[in-house]
Amino acid sequence: MPGLKSGGFRTVDVARRAGYSVQQVRNLERDGVLPPATRTATGYRIYGEIHLQSALAYRALAAGAGPTEAKNIVRAVHRFPASQVVLTLLDAAHARLDAERTELRRAEEAARAISSEPIGDVRASDSMSVSELAAALGVRPSTLRHWDAEDLVVPDRDPARGTRRYTPTQVRDARIVHQLRKAGYRIAPLRALIPELRRARRLEDVASALAARDADIAVRSKALLDGAAALSAVLSGRAT
Repeated sequence: MPGLKSGGFRTVDVARRAGYSVQQVRNLERDGVLPPATRTATGYRIYGEIHLQSALAYRALAAGAGPTEAKNIVRAVHRFPASQVVLTLLDAAHARLDAERTELRRAEEAARAISSEPIGDVRASDSMSVSELAAALGVRPSTLRHWDAEDLVVPDRDPARGTRRYTPTQVRDARIVHQLRKAGYRIAPLRALIPELRRARRLEDVASALAARDADIAVRSKALLDGAAALSAVLSGRAT
């Protein structure tokens, strides 16, 4: 098998080194993530180091920013190697992760403060309607109805009119859900977490969930760093 610096890779060589199947390598070439391969007289593809590094860059960037954005970035390297387009796309990907970290810190602070709030004596007059709670949270009433349908925050119902009324405990639940959604939590993980949040270890469970989110962001940030290193190799290869 050819060495890393020798070029002349077969499709299977690139696949093995990049951790893809042969068909996936062909698909990456078809999608413009890899530049067109050289062909032998008999039609076999011959790849070089630039193809391998492009595949490695895509793999890392896909883990950090998602496959669609990763394709856009690597394609830009091949289409606009001398421009700032690639740097702009990379900066945007890092900025999104930074924004997630900022929201995560806010969610940690908010969940800690909200979880420690005493409920005290609960009276019927302390409950809130959908419109009142929506205004307090800065969300649409339809958002609260969606949380109700997904069993995230289920309000009481007025026995006479059937309208939703949120007790102070349910308002607190809604505030925590709101912060966690802003921090990037999807509905399904939240649905599994909410029953635990309603138990005595509420704050500990929230902290654990937020720590898992923090670890995920760190993994994606490292993937972007690895992808940028591979992209640098691609650009260096184009310059030679």
